[in-house]
Amino acid sequence: MASHRKPRTRARTTAPAVGLTTAALASVTLLSTQSAMAAPDPKPSVEDVQKKVDDLYRQAGTATQQYNRAKEASAAQRAKVDALLDDVAKRADKLNEARRTLGAYAAAQYRSGSITPNATFFLADDPQSYFDQSQLMDRMTSRQQQAITDFRTQQAKASKKRAEAVRSLETLTTTQNTLRTSKQDVQTKLGEARTLLSKLTAEEKARLAEIERKKEAEARRKAEELAKQQAAAKAEAERKAEEAAKESGGGSGTGTGTGPGSDSSATTKAEKVLAFARAQIGKPYVWGATGPASYDCSGLTQAAWKSAGVDIPRTTWDQVKTGTRVATADLRPGDLVFFYDDISHVGIYKGDGMMIHAPKPGADVREESIYYMPIYGSVRPA
Repeated sequence: MASHRKPRTRARTTAPAVGLTTAALASVTLLSTQSAMAAPDPKPSVEDVQKKVDDLYRQAGTATQQYNRAKEASAAQRAKVDALLDDVAKRADKLNEARRTLGAYAAAQYRSGSITPNATFFLADDPQSYFDQSQLMDRMTSRQQQAITDFRTQQAKASKKRAEAVRSLETLTTTQNTLRTSKQDVQTKLGEARTLLSKLTAEEKARLAEIERKKEAEARRKAEELAKQQAAAKAEAERKAEEAAKESGGGSGTGTGTGPGSDSSATTKAEKVLAFARAQIGKPYVWGATGPASYDCSGLTQAAWKSAGVDIPRTTWDQVKTGTRVATADLRPGDLVFFYDDISHVGIYKGDGMMIHAPKPGADVREESIYYMPIYGSVRPA
């Protein structure tokens, strides 16, 4: 008798799925291996490193000027706050004095307030004496009114000064925060530059030094060209002055504004500026420094002109607004030359296309061509 049971269905094998999964895993593994073995990002060239480092130093220079400005503002605001706090303390003393005066009057009224004026008059041993005291009390009443007025006035002034001191303290906190931020920016930029330089091999460092030498040589060449142009312009101006003197029948003259004695005061100041700057050659650049052991760029220019009796602002951004703007071709010793579009660097022109400046961290105050960096403009402080 035939069985009515359904024939058993054969289970479907999973071997193909296992094979597919294995293949997929193998592909992923292969790709991962290939990725791991793939060439890393190409190392930047020495030229790229130089550009990056120069840019980081320039950014650090900008952050240094922001730091200098914030430091100066913080010092000024601190002085203002201290003065306000002193004023508040003095006004508090005056307010307390007025309060004591009012208290004395109140106590006197309390002591004499239990007897009416009529009873006091009739019971007085000497009515005339009481009458004199009554007139005195009337005068004291007007003094009391003045005391109340003085108290209210001192109270209002003290309150106003306290509010002003609070606002000044808030401003001081803001400038101090800016100071800290600027300091962190400088340190960050300099750290990045040092990291880039530390990764260079000895051979790459030698190539970088060679690039610097070529850059300096090109800058010196341009300086020499400027020196020749300035010498030719000076000779031509002297020749015309002599011709004009001969035509007028005079000698060399004492000055039409262009003679050698017409700007002796400015020349003397410039000589003092350059003498001071030369004496600082070899001292290290330190951002935020104003001497005497170290300088940043605007700290050096400020100190140099101060030695000649001329006060100029602290930052490059404010120094560039000082005095008279002059063209590069018309530069004279002592003039200030500013660099980069953001005016983040400055040097002191010494003549012949050269300047004395505090270059950057890791470098000392030195002489260098003004064409070593892109020129923004120049000023003559005095």
